[in-house]
Amino acid sequence: MPRKTIICRCEDLTLVDIDEALALGLRDVESIKRYLALGTGPCQGKMCLALLARVLAERGVAPDEIKPMVSRAPVAGVPLAAFAGEKENA
Repeated sequence: MPRKTIICRCEDLTLVDIDEALALGLRDVESIKRYLALGTGPCQGKMCLALLARVLAERGVAPDEIKPMVSRAPVAGVPLAAFAGEKENA
């Protein structure tokens, strides 16, 4: 891949950014996500995680280290009325 290859469009991250993270010793998807915010934009990783996995495999990362990123549920439920702008009944 060319070095100017965009890996994450949402966060504007390139192959160079991934290589720099690897040089710092980050070798798994979750660590790279936390360091670079990869996969945290509007697409939530739908576009970039496959590219990241490919780059990690090409760079010699073991297959057992290439796992999907951790998804977390919201801390507390939000009533649908809040999204509609309605006041919650007390």
